[in-house]
Amino acid sequence: MSQIEADFQQVVGFGQQISSRTQMETTVLLALLLQGALTLSLTDNSVPTLRFVAVGDWGGVPNAPFYTAREMANAKEIGRTVETLGANFILSLGDNFYFTGVQDAKDKRFQETFEEVFTAPSLQNIPWYVLAGNHDHLGNVSAQIAYSKVSKRWNFPSPYYRLRFKIPKTNVSVAIFMLDTVTLCGNSDDFLSQQPERPKDLKLARSQLSWLKKQLTNAKEDYLLVAGHYPVWSIAEHGPTHCLVKHLQPLLVKHKVTAYLCGHDHNLQYLKDKDGVGYVLSGAGNFMDPSKKHQRKVPDGYLRFYYGARDSLGGFAYVEITSKDMSITYIEATGKSLYKTSLPRRTVP
Repeated sequence: MSQIEADFQQVVGFGQQISSRTQMETTVLLALLLQGALTLSLTDNSVPTLRFVAVGDWGGVPNAPFYTAREMANAKEIGRTVETLGANFILSLGDNFYFTGVQDAKDKRFQETFEEVFTAPSLQNIPWYVLAGNHDHLGNVSAQIAYSKVSKRWNFPSPYYRLRFKIPKTNVSVAIFMLDTVTLCGNSDDFLSQQPERPKDLKLARSQLSWLKKQLTNAKEDYLLVAGHYPVWSIAEHGPTHCLVKHLQPLLVKHKVTAYLCGHDHNLQYLKDKDGVGYVLSGAGNFMDPSKKHQRKVPDGYLRFYYGARDSLGGFAYVEITSKDMSITYIEATGKSLYKTSLPRRTVP
């Protein structure tokens, strides 16, 4: 870990809290047994690599036991994956606490849905880098930011921020821009397939977008990643986020961003656009939704992988970045490798 340089660049300005409640989804998942050993091949540790897990929509439920069978299965498999393959950090892609976020930094949900679920020994010293989802904005996002001072694992310095890493033993650099897509686009009821209509505070939205444009314009890193809760492209229940297709997608292409990572739709998807930008959707940390209702809203040829089996325990994405390329492996919570792909290192001017 000492090889890795993590450079937070924090910004001022909090997203507006949304007070309306979302319709609660009835949790009907029966307890499922974890089965099978990790089927991934062991990583070649002789190659300097930056590794991380990307998981979204893992935020349990607001009633006892405050987690779901899927969340617990994912927590155990993430622990096994990190123990077996290694990881430098975990990216949390939003909807960290269903259904209405948390109220303050002492909220019991931090313990019941996070600390007491992700208990594997391999995860105790792994930092989490966190962003907010629409359900988090139904509570107090500033409380999740404040919890960074309470937990040694939880890192959420501001509503949007930059991370910078170097691949160990190399000068190859990686930048990750963590966004608040709810502040950028507005809130939505994801169980009613609602599109975010407009930002609550237009000034905050413009400020964030201006920040991102400046950051991407000046970025010289070998890999550029952008992460947010809402998807740019998705074939599933919510479909493409119109606001992001209009305002974010052109920036990803213009600045040759390697990939955009997100959640919101409760399944696993990988898409790649005609300009080579990868779209990693990892929203299967707590629920699974088999919907493909927006398949026709995504350009032909973009979708490369989709997994939303209703009886699945869910899963997450495992990312490995070397001086050569960035590989993404989708792992089911049973340990099964579902799909693997790669994206090339950027050509930096």
